[in-house]
Amino acid sequence: MYPPRKNRTAEAEQTDRADRPESVQKVITLAVSPFREDRLSLRQIFSHTKWKLQETDTLGEAVELVREQTIPVVLTESKLPDGNWKDLLEQLADVPHPPCLIVSSRLPDDRLWAEVLNLGGYDLLPKPFDAREVTRVISLAWLHWKGQWERAFRSQKVLRAT
Repeated sequence: MYPPRKNRTAEAEQTDRADRPESVQKVITLAVSPFREDRLSLRQIFSHTKWKLQETDTLGEAVELVREQTIPVVLTESKLPDGNWKDLLEQLADVPHPPCLIVSSRLPDDRLWAEVLNLGGYDLLPKPFDAREVTRVISLAWLHWKGQWERAFRSQKVLRAT
């Protein structure tokens, strides 16, 4: 059925790792929130991990950062000064390997959660943030994004090899 798998050398594995951006090797999250207290809470949570947290206040700045860098996870406030989470999701769809979008809200309900999932968001996090829930959801989102990235990476390598 399938051709036998070739044994990969340690050198080939090392080359593969070198071709990958930092975001495939380390959890990087962009927090988009105009609320200082939320960003401080996230900084506190991230200080107990080896993860990297980037922050911005607006949708426009978030889109600019995601277009400049490979960011696997975006955690956004549901309402932003220059738009909302749906606007951000729409803008991120144009990015190669778009990040997983997690929406945060002080008033989470089943309707918002279903809307986030149905429109292509990853999950909904209630506020105030619970450290265990934040790390669980961000970790799962990053693993999901990383799996998609690695499948795309392998597909590109196969196409280049043929």
